[in-house]
Amino acid sequence: MTATEVPGAQATFESLDPRTGDVVGTHPVHDATAVELAVARAVEAAQWWAGLGFAERGRRLGEWRKALVRRLDDIARVVSDETGKPFDDARLELVLAIDHLGWAAKHAEKVLGKRKVSSGLLMANQAATLRYAPIGVVGVIGPWNYPVFTPMGSIAYALAAGNAVVFKPSELTPGVGTALADSLAEIVDGHPLLQVITGFGETGAALCRAKGVGKIAFTGSTATGKRVMAACAETLTPVLIECGGKDPLIVDADADLEAAADATVWGGMSNAGQTCVGVERVYVVENVADRFIAKVVRKAEALRAGSAGDFGPMTMASQSDIVRGHVEDALAKGGRAVVGGEASLHPPFIDPVVIVEVPEDSTAVTEETFGPLLVVNRVPDVDEAVRRANATGYGLGATVFSKKRGEEIAARLRCGMVAINGVISFAGIPALPFGGVGDSGFGRIHGEDGLREFTRPQAVARQKFALPIAVTSFKRTSRGMNALLGLVRLRHGR
Repeated sequence: MTATEVPGAQATFESLDPRTGDVVGTHPVHDATAVELAVARAVEAAQWWAGLGFAERGRRLGEWRKALVRRLDDIARVVSDETGKPFDDARLELVLAIDHLGWAAKHAEKVLGKRKVSSGLLMANQAATLRYAPIGVVGVIGPWNYPVFTPMGSIAYALAAGNAVVFKPSELTPGVGTALADSLAEIVDGHPLLQVITGFGETGAALCRAKGVGKIAFTGSTATGKRVMAACAETLTPVLIECGGKDPLIVDADADLEAAADATVWGGMSNAGQTCVGVERVYVVENVADRFIAKVVRKAEALRAGSAGDFGPMTMASQSDIVRGHVEDALAKGGRAVVGGEASLHPPFIDPVVIVEVPEDSTAVTEETFGPLLVVNRVPDVDEAVRRANATGYGLGATVFSKKRGEEIAARLRCGMVAINGVISFAGIPALPFGGVGDSGFGRIHGEDGLREFTRPQAVARQKFALPIAVTSFKRTSRGMNALLGLVRLRHGR
């Protein structure tokens, strides 16, 4: 049993390397009783952790950061084995997570610590302060596509805010979760500050319903997110929901086409397209479309999926069927494949597919593909590009390539994050909040918003002296109220 493994499970399951089908590890299926035990232990750990204060928590999180750097290659190997992604992609994921952990630990006191706020003229006799107190226990339900970086956006910020965490990783990547928790265990003197519960949907549902959980942070599909919300509603447990996207990339007439094409192919094909903020739809202004598409074709044709390829397999086998369905629908409705096509699918691998002239009602445009498929459509102008980009229930991220109008175009997009003349850059900046709107969810990880997401604000008003005119008392007089109204008219009525 590892230092962070929760006792009480009977059945087990295996995690597999999606490239080969080889068994990577065996893990327990934690039932509701085991989950409740984990949460109960976390409640005690949270009290200890909160009592340490910002400075000591920051010191220990700094030690964890160093431990993750020391173990970076070992954990990255687990990531690569359980997801199938290239080893260097796994290492990049860890680098980003470590940077976020450092930022959260460094800025927690400044963002969350007690501070004075103005009392205003009417309440000048009060001293007003605001602090952000830890929630207690945060339940994190993580995804399989970025099994370190994405859940650490909740775990690191929740810990920096003074909470304990019970983490349910995807059943496809349980070993990654265990490796993360084990790397912290010794640094926190064996306190169960970060516990891992493994299993399937029932384990996650048990975490949502467990007494003592102060908040659930979920990353996954919109459909599963709704089920998480429904389960949490039973106990009025607040939720942070980060779901998928159908992220657009807009190419303006003055864009650097070489850079835009490079970003398009990386954003659409890296991690085999299994990126919630990856590029799925491209809208390119007509008068530069031919040159842009030619560059995209050349770059995409040079890539191959495979165990030693540029990107790995579909981590979840059933995702291949979704990609196939979107490719078939796009072609059946008049789209034209300029790179690959149906023959590109040889599960568990899928080679790059680029389809142009795809009708906007195709599932390849309206639904999240989560695979190495790019739809590139021409538009007469940026206005039409923005209209089409916003014509979806999703609203996670977006990318804009324009030398002069990037900020202007970005401001018109209905989404949580925009990269201008780059791709997915916002995710690597710890100070920027990460999250979406609409079907992409709500709440934020990362940045100051991410720290506050795992706290409860506490407002305190302390009377410094009594007012000469009593207004919040049964001793109040008409003369006193008239004096107050006169002050209000003088201040606000002119």
